Amino acid sequence: MNIQRMKEVRHQRRRARIRKTVRGIASKPRLTVFRSVKHIYAQVIDDMKGHTLLSMSTVNEPLVGEIGTKGGNKVAAVKVGQALAKLALEKGITAVVFDRNGYRFHGRIKALADAAREAGLKF
Repeated sequence: MNIQRMKEVRHQRRRARIRKTVRGIASKPRLTVFRSVKHIYAQVIDDMKGHTLLSMSTVNEPLVGEIGTKGGNKVAAVKVGQALAKLALEKGITAVVFDRNGYRFHGRIKALADAAREAGLKF
């Protein structure tokens, strides 16, 4: 097994371990984060129904103008966190369960979470 495949397998194991305990319900949905090299994506999901309630990323129209092509940095993660929290509060979602999706809680993941907290989401 090559090194890249081993890293992927370890990430999948961490994801599965986290998802065993983190569940989103209607009153407190799950905020999950995915990061790629170029972009960062966040979704609010109701696991009981299996529906994505809302999502925001660096490829969404409102943020593309602000961020430009640099969607893989902390500044972009902060803007995604703020925009997601604003959208969630407009839809009446005030509290969420944070799912870091197997990533370490630092860098872009932490920046997105802190920005969402500061914008009014509780988790």
